[in-house]
Amino acid sequence: MSINFRIQINWNHYIFLCCSSLLLFQSSALNGQVTSEGVFLAGAATSNITPKIGTSINGNFRDVKVQNIHDETHARSIVLDDGNTCLAFVVMDLCMVTREILDKAKARAHEETGIPVENMLMSAIHTHSGGTAVSVFQSDPDPAYVDLLSERAADALISAYRNRRPARIGWGVGHEPSQVFNRRWRMKPGTLMPNPFGGQDQIKMNPGVENPDLVEPAGPVDTEVPVISVQALDGTPIALLANYSLHYVGGTVSGDVSADYFGMFSARIGELLGVNDNNKTPPFVGIMTNGTSGDINNIHWAGKKSTPQPPYEQMRKVANILADEVHKTILDIDYKDYVSLASLQKEISLGVRRPDNQEVKRAQEIVSNAKEPVMMTAEEVYARETLFMKDYPERVSVILQAFRIGDLAITAIPAEVFAEIGLEIKAKSPFKPTFTIELANGYNGYLPTPAQHKLGGYETWRARSSYLEVEASPKITNILFELLNKLHSLQPN
Repeated sequence: MSINFRIQINWNHYIFLCCSSLLLFQSSALNGQVTSEGVFLAGAATSNITPKIGTSINGNFRDVKVQNIHDETHARSIVLDDGNTCLAFVVMDLCMVTREILDKAKARAHEETGIPVENMLMSAIHTHSGGTAVSVFQSDPDPAYVDLLSERAADALISAYRNRRPARIGWGVGHEPSQVFNRRWRMKPGTLMPNPFGGQDQIKMNPGVENPDLVEPAGPVDTEVPVISVQALDGTPIALLANYSLHYVGGTVSGDVSADYFGMFSARIGELLGVNDNNKTPPFVGIMTNGTSGDINNIHWAGKKSTPQPPYEQMRKVANILADEVHKTILDIDYKDYVSLASLQKEISLGVRRPDNQEVKRAQEIVSNAKEPVMMTAEEVYARETLFMKDYPERVSVILQAFRIGDLAITAIPAEVFAEIGLEIKAKSPFKPTFTIELANGYNGYLPTPAQHKLGGYETWRARSSYLEVEASPKITNILFELLNKLHSLQPN
């Protein structure tokens, strides 16, 4: 079949589907389901969530205020509709975001679109140079910004829903091993690795390049770059959603707001696809989600010291490398005019690692003896966190999700998930491919495995950034496998 013949068929199909979709729009039910089948629709949109100058930036032990806007931050959304089920994604340029903000956004989006809140997956990218949405360490959000975030997250989803049009969809998996490194290291016997609670750890995070005491990384990395690509029936790109298990890159100017490599990727993939037209309506939306990167960063600890780079240079390099890999992957995608969609969600209760009376007493003494009102040392910072943790509930509820798009699956976890957990989910999932979006539907700190908890290290230190019970990760993965297997058993033939 020639290319011209294919375009002619798609144009006729497009006319037919436009007429069908008009009826479909008019028949949308309040539960987000529709009566027509065999018509696949997709829409995408963004909304601006840039914090105002003078408010707090998440991602630092001590609070930093916004001084300059290097690049605007956004909520980016994609809505997929198979004629029976709508799935909605919202990815926000934040370090993390609370469940309360997202629940409010989902409720409003449901009122406007009818999409069930269980079919909405909202997440943060984990930039350390975005507005503050979560109280952690010594940063607290501006109440007005919290309200803005829930409104803008809903706006992005609602707009994406209203931008739906006949579409085709495909996916693939790229690989990029050069930019992911485990930051937790086993060290030579006798190496001192103190923690802020007065004890010694068995591993060291960010041990330093060319450190003679390095032995081996304490965990693996995930090199995959899954990508979902959505096009109009004439081949015009509508949106794509990619995933990479890498923490933020950083290298900003202090006080600058930036979406880190995630935002730069969004711009670069649009350039490579030739659709970076700000006047285009609706615009193309490129999204990079954060995979399971709780113990992963962009520094090659076993390598050689590199020459210092100008601000933003390294994140631009990472963004361009990933965009090139995603673009290459897209070229081999086999698009489908129709796939079915499904989702399952389950809420579970997990224990909280609260301090005992002796730990609280020690923390009170440290904080009272601090020379500054701002905690300056790691011991002081974690003593302050201990005092917050003493008032935490004994258990917290977390949302877990599994989405199915054809024979691809996505899981969602509200934590900074260790790479080995994501790799286990991929290996044991009945769907190929499967990937995980972390920091989704809320924020519950780091998620190490029980074995990693025994090793200690920054990611396990009890604080508002790490407080779930030691056995949290196997409990979470067991539920996700339950959801994935159920989705697989219900999958249409």
